Amino acid sequence: MGSIPIPDPGESTQTPSFDEFQRQTSLMTSCTLLWKELSDHFTSLEQTLLKKSDAIKEKIKILDTETKASLFSLEERETTIENSVSIALQKVEAAVQAAAAAAGTSRCDDGEDNPEVDDSEGLLLRLKSFCVKMDSLGFWGFVASRKKEMDEMRAQIPLALAECADPARFVLEAISEVFPVDKRTECVNDLSWACVLILESLIPVMVDPILGNSRVLVTPSVKKSAKEIAETWKESLDQRGGIENMKAPDVHTFFQHLVTFGIVKDEDLDLYRKLVVGSAWRKQMPKLAVSIGLGDKMPDMIEELISRGQQVDAVHFTQEAGLVDRFSPVCLLKAFLKDAKKAATSILEDPNNSGRAVHLAARKEQSALRAVIKCIEEYKLEAEFPPENLKKRLEQLEKVKMEKKRPAAVGPANKRTRASNVGPMPPAKAGRITNAYVSSFPAPPTFVRSPSHTQYPAAGYSVPPPIYGHGSRSPPTNPYGAYSPEAAAPLSPPLSYPGTPPMNYPPAAYGGYGNAYQQAYYR
Repeated sequence: MGSIPIPDPGESTQTPSFDEFQRQTSLMTSCTLLWKELSDHFTSLEQTLLKKSDAIKEKIKILDTETKASLFSLEERETTIENSVSIALQKVEAAVQAAAAAAGTSRCDDGEDNPEVDDSEGLLLRLKSFCVKMDSLGFWGFVASRKKEMDEMRAQIPLALAECADPARFVLEAISEVFPVDKRTECVNDLSWACVLILESLIPVMVDPILGNSRVLVTPSVKKSAKEIAETWKESLDQRGGIENMKAPDVHTFFQHLVTFGIVKDEDLDLYRKLVVGSAWRKQMPKLAVSIGLGDKMPDMIEELISRGQQVDAVHFTQEAGLVDRFSPVCLLKAFLKDAKKAATSILEDPNNSGRAVHLAARKEQSALRAVIKCIEEYKLEAEFPPENLKKRLEQLEKVKMEKKRPAAVGPANKRTRASNVGPMPPAKAGRITNAYVSSFPAPPTFVRSPSHTQYPAAGYSVPPPIYGHGSRSPPTNPYGAYSPEAAAPLSPPLSYPGTPPMNYPPAAYGGYGNAYQQAYYR
């Protein structure tokens, strides 16, 4: 039989206390809360992962759709490439025949620089003839010699460049005559306008007809050549006097070159910014600045223009960048007018411009008024800044300018000097001036001679009739009737003029007569 264990008298037989029970309960509660918190966390992670998974699936679906569309487009291009080539060949043949018929084969072979073009159709055919033959130098000479037909060529050059086998290379070869460095021995005129025109016309030609602006049809070799040309232009900055002395047309051509071939460099943005600010007055600069990636730097550029006193240029940049709320155009224009007024006042106060101060000040104010009025009309700011008062002020200044140019009705006539340099004589048409002053004493006889002629011949002498004022060819009845002693006071004693030749006149007496006549006639 099993023995019953006898408890040890030294061992404690007490039951767990209530405090121990509470401790165990708190521990269980903490574990429950921790479990719930972990469970909620994992649930949140699971939901987030599900959302991200759904987003990724949606993106994959979109990419699959775009990929299928691109593949379908490529398949269509591959299937139609033979037809495209045949169509292109037909166009080339038709262009060659049309160019030969319009310009004449002999004239094309001779390479005339300025063939006659009657209308826009003839202009297009002539341009196409150069493009089909890839005659870049002939094309350049033809375009550069027709600046007056720029608007017509702007519409026709893209159509002609489309006939080139490699339009991008053709354009680079065409403008290489003056860009990046002018190779002409005599730079008679600036041809940057022709470079810009051709570069702008190349943009629609290089765009992929199906994929659009996202793909530009430029071969890697041509793009490399374009980058080298840009680097050559930048290296020539020091030879041209630095950024501060660069001409705005050259800067415009450089920027258009970057935009056309898509070779803008982020590391050159500071250089681009300085060039834009230096040529900010050019009309196309705001749009070019955005095209070359200076949109983020526009606020700083606008503030710099304002500090330079170019508020009108700042308005153009503000409108292009959409910063009208930050830079008020009306406030900028008013500040520009205020600065122009101060400049005009300083010109008037400058002692170095005493002779032309009024003219220079008026011209300064006129230029400012015209610029502000044009800016108001261009951006439709009439409601905020009515231009009526500005136009009235401009009319006043122009009216004053015209009055100054008009010959005065009253005043001394111009002096004509005798051939013998003895003294001044009255103008030949003094009598025809309406309010011209006429002396009260008779006109001097025409037989008065220089003091060097001491004696007149006694025979064969005839006295020409004197010339009288007021447009009359006959002498008055009494030529001394209007004689005034006051007017005749400086004269010598009255002289008599007999029919015989007069006596010799001493130099002093003749000189006194001449001076007195000049004072009486021109006073």
